[in-house]
Amino acid sequence: MAQHYLVCGTEDCKRNCQFYCNPCHQRLCKRCRDEHQKSQDTKDHEVVPYKQRKPQLPEEKCNLHPKRNVEILCKECNVPLCAKCIFMKEHTGHQLDDLEEKYAEKVAFCRSEISKIQEYYLSTSQGLKKEIKEDVMAIKNTMDDIRSSIRAEAESLKELVNRVTSDKLEQANIMEESLLKTLKSQEKTYEDYTEYLEKLLKEFHSYKSIDNIRVLFSDDFKNLKIQSIPETAQPVLPVFTAGHFDKDEVSKLLGSVNFPNTKLNNRRIKPMENASTQLKLTGKQMRRDAEKSDVKQTLSLSSSVTKVREYTVPGVEDVNHISLGKSGRLWGSDDKGNLVQTDLQGDQLQKIQTSGRDEGYHTVTQDGDLIYTDRKNKVINRIKQDNTIIEFIKTGDWEPLCIHSSQINGDILVGMEKGVKAKVTRYNKTRKEIQNIPSDNKGQEIYSYPHYITENINGDICTSDYNKEAVVVVNKSGQHRFSYTGHGSEFYPFGICNDLLGHIIVCNGYLGNCSLDIIDQDGQFLSLLRTQQKGIQPYGLCVDDENNLHVGQYNTNTMTVYKYLQ
Repeated sequence: MAQHYLVCGTEDCKRNCQFYCNPCHQRLCKRCRDEHQKSQDTKDHEVVPYKQRKPQLPEEKCNLHPKRNVEILCKECNVPLCAKCIFMKEHTGHQLDDLEEKYAEKVAFCRSEISKIQEYYLSTSQGLKKEIKEDVMAIKNTMDDIRSSIRAEAESLKELVNRVTSDKLEQANIMEESLLKTLKSQEKTYEDYTEYLEKLLKEFHSYKSIDNIRVLFSDDFKNLKIQSIPETAQPVLPVFTAGHFDKDEVSKLLGSVNFPNTKLNNRRIKPMENASTQLKLTGKQMRRDAEKSDVKQTLSLSSSVTKVREYTVPGVEDVNHISLGKSGRLWGSDDKGNLVQTDLQGDQLQKIQTSGRDEGYHTVTQDGDLIYTDRKNKVINRIKQDNTIIEFIKTGDWEPLCIHSSQINGDILVGMEKGVKAKVTRYNKTRKEIQNIPSDNKGQEIYSYPHYITENINGDICTSDYNKEAVVVVNKSGQHRFSYTGHGSEFYPFGICNDLLGHIIVCNGYLGNCSLDIIDQDGQFLSLLRTQQKGIQPYGLCVDDENNLHVGQYNTNTMTVYKYLQ
């Protein structure tokens, strides 16, 4: 197997880049870093992991001295200068700053504002829009109840009630129209605000990569601020007051529909400091992350891939999907519905027949139980550790295709389809449906056929969508982040998993270009593991606790284990 990677920037060095020297702006491998820090000329340089590097100051010529680049910032004039400008009398006595440092601060500020918009402002606004839609349904239900009460009164009063029923119904209709009009106006307010945020997001993105660095120190940039989320009032639902039967007071007997004397409450907008950009970790997960932190600091993609061993999964024709369990046990499945539990020596422990096909239709929970989808009966079953099978979740009209149990918080992520529609649904540990992701911010459908799914260490939901020929990634709030469409001419994504470095590893099942693609958590291509043996189609895969990659194949029940990190 061959692997492509980011190479060291030292001349004639072809090893994997892991570090970065900020003063030299040079990529370094581990060996070159050690030599860099031993050199008398560079021993005091700041060398950091590559992902923590500072942005390099773009080259820009001085207006007054065109042969020199600007590299200093006059703090009082707020103007970039070259080394010659600082001796001009208009800058005498002024405080000067390193322009590269200030540029890095501005870029960091842009990234921070982008994160706020994506993680807080957009998601909070979407939540408020969802709340308005729920209020619309509540109003419709309440008004339906009121109309039913009015009709019941009218039936008991017969002819007397008939003379005033139409007036009362009209009154209810007018009130409903008024309430819905108000809510529609509120919804329009948040739609306009969302458009404003998206426009502002583009502006910050443009400032982050702008060529004219002076713009970052202009008054326009300084005055660029995020407007507060508009406040809207929650509607107060009317109530029906029953009347008393009396021939002379038919109108009163039918009751009245009025707004209660209740103070309007503004919708609750969660404060930013409480809107964490990270998923809450359980105590067990926090301990596990603490144990892995030292390992993560030392691991990186290897420049070569080593086959560790092979083993077979008995009872299946091929291995389309793998779920690692506890105590060195795993579950493997083929496209004939065979689901087998085995140990790492290849001894079969149990076998069940399912309706599953070539999909990631099973996963192991934090408790060690296996859950799997039954698309035929539209349910999710659970196999407890005493081997009893129970019906766990019903999915209604939707066929569950793929499933993943979060190792972060225990939530259950399910890819589903219904006809030509598809979505991803999140359930919590108590089986309550808490999130549906059918489309992006613009109303475009995100999924077509999501048949494998996993969750990255940052909470992103990563899905292999066969019909879209892409790995579709959304954040934990359901906002579309990116779609990866492969590193070659054809890309048919199958099995997908993540490792402790946040890499996304996906099988490309295209026969003429079978490979394992590795990308980072932002969608940037890192490596391509290409199988040398022709006719082998990688389908299922997972990473074990020792950071080894287990790869299952379409036309054999042999599993191959690779070491790809160093």
